[in-house]
Amino acid sequence: MDNAQTLLDNLDKIHTTKMGIDRIKRNLGLETQDVVLYCLDIIKDKDCKITKSGKNWYAQGRGCIITVNASSYTIITAHKT
Repeated sequence: MDNAQTLLDNLDKIHTTKMGIDRIKRNLGLETQDVVLYCLDIIKDKDCKITKSGKNWYAQGRGCIITVNASSYTIITAHKT
C-alpha cells in the first residue's frame, strides 16, 4: 500500500540523522533543534500533500517539501518550494 495513510500510520518511526538535522536546518533556515518535530508538524497538517515516488515519500506543505525514505522512515532532506 503506497497511499499517504501508510506514512501517517508510521509517524512514530520517523527520525533523521545528525547530518540530516544539519541539512534540514540549513535548507529551511531553522533555528529549532528539534527538526523532526518541526517536520512531523508539517506532515500531520491536513493541507500537507503526501506522495510516494520510488523509494521515498514526499510531503509538501507550508512552503517546503520533506523527503522521507519509505523503508527506514528517515527524513533525508527538506527544501523550500
